[in-house]
Amino acid sequence: MKADDRRKELIRFLMSEQNPVPGVKLASRFGVSRQIIVQDISVLKAAGYEIIPTHYGYILRQTPFVERIFKVCHSTEQTEEELSLITGLGGMVVDVFVWHKAYGKIEAKLNIFCASDVRQFIENVRSGTSSELMNITGGYHYHTVQADSEEILDQIEEALDKKGYTVPEI
Repeated sequence: MKADDRRKELIRFLMSEQNPVPGVKLASRFGVSRQIIVQDISVLKAAGYEIIPTHYGYILRQTPFVERIFKVCHSTEQTEEELSLITGLGGMVVDVFVWHKAYGKIEAKLNIFCASDVRQFIENVRSGTSSELMNITGGYHYHTVQADSEEILDQIEEALDKKGYTVPEI
């Protein structure tokens, strides 16, 4: 794996973790030495990621991205198109959540960054016995989307609007 790809995966992994991740665990996961992980963390910090070293491991505290929550509604068949549209315009789908009348907010981390992530997600959903979270609320759901700029989020919102996926907040 190339250094740039490893660093992207490293950020993705840290974003998905709730607790500090030891450098040894990261080194093992990525098949490199702990020193390489220390160097990667330094490069990522210089790029604007707020990665905090603790006694228990690394924590990603803040990313240099802007984010927006989109309320959307579509069919299961349109999920791949929706996610591809977002990632194709430079967005990262951080999570999906629904508001259930009995259970409240139900959330799942997605961390979908690119076309291969979209394909993997679709393959996982379609090959399993589980269905997408949005199915418990009739297709209505929310995504937290991050991007490099507000302009990219505006483009994503416009594209989602054109497809008829966005739902106005009431």
